[in-house]
Amino acid sequence: MTERHNRRRSGRGVRPPWAVAAVAAAWALAGCGSGGTKPSAAAAGAVGVAVSGSPSPWNKGRFEKALSEHGGTSHTAKPTTGNARVGAIFTQSADGDHFCTASVVHSAGKDLLVTAAHCVHGGQGGSYSSDLVFVPDYRDGNAPQGQWPVTRIVVDQRWISSSDPDLDVAFVTVGQVGGKNIEDVLGANTLGVNQGFGKVVRITGYPSSASSPISCFNRTTQQSQFQMKIACTGFPGGTSGSPWLAAFDGKKGTGTVIGVIGGYQQGGNSADVSYSPYFDADVQALYNQAVAQNG
Repeated sequence: MTERHNRRRSGRGVRPPWAVAAVAAAWALAGCGSGGTKPSAAAAGAVGVAVSGSPSPWNKGRFEKALSEHGGTSHTAKPTTGNARVGAIFTQSADGDHFCTASVVHSAGKDLLVTAAHCVHGGQGGSYSSDLVFVPDYRDGNAPQGQWPVTRIVVDQRWISSSDPDLDVAFVTVGQVGGKNIEDVLGANTLGVNQGFGKVVRITGYPSSASSPISCFNRTTQQSQFQMKIACTGFPGGTSGSPWLAAFDGKKGTGTVIGVIGGYQQGGNSADVSYSPYFDADVQALYNQAVAQNG
C-alpha cells in the first residue's frame, strides 16, 4: 500500500495509537472489496430508515454544467450550517491531533455519528478506541460547537473478525454538552441505504494536516459489488469517515448520507480518488443496532 501520510498511517485516516499493523494483512485476507459475495450478517435489521432526501432545486442543464466545470475539484468548505454537522475526531481533546472525520446522522436519541470503522476500531487483531472526542465545525484551532465525548462505538462483527472492507462503517454515540444532544444543536443528515451507484454526492472532510475542512462534489461510480468510487482532488489522511451526501439541499444544508470515505484500500491510496462501502441492508442493520443500544 502506498503510504502518502507522514505519520500514524491507517489508510485515509491517520493511525491513532491503538491501531495495529495486522489490519494491512487483513485487507488482503478479505479481498480488498473485490466484489465477492459478502457473508450475511448474524442479525440483519429491518430496512426502514432510509430516506432519499429532497431533489436539487437546480434544473438539469445548470446542474450538469456545474458538474462538468467544477465536479471533482476540492475547495475549502465554508462555515455553513450543513458543514457544521461534519467534524474532526481527536484523541482525548481538540488540543491534540485529529486523525479522522465523522458527521451527525439522524437518530431517535439525537446523539449519533457515522464514520469509517477503521477510524474507531483496529479491525482483525485490534480493539475499540478510547478517549475520543468529536469536534464539529473545527477551524483554525477553535471548537465553536464544542467537544463531544464519544461514549459508544458500534461496528459490524465481520469488521472485528476480518477487517472486511465492505463493512468499514461505524456508528458512534456522543454524550451531551451543556445538557443538550448534538442533533438538537446542529441538526442531522439522514441515513440512506440501497441508493444505487452513479449518484452525485458532496463530500466534506478534515485532512489531518489542515486546520479547516475541504469539500468536493462529483458523481460516484461502482468499484465492485459492495464498493463505490469517486474522483475528488486532495482528500489525504484524516478524511476517512467523510460523509458522502446525496440529494444535498443547499438552502436547508441537509442531505442523505449514502457512504463514507473508507472501505477499499481504507479509502484509497491516492488523495484524488476515494472509496466507500456501499450502504446496504448490512449498514441499516448496524444503524438499527446502534439506535437500539441507545434506547
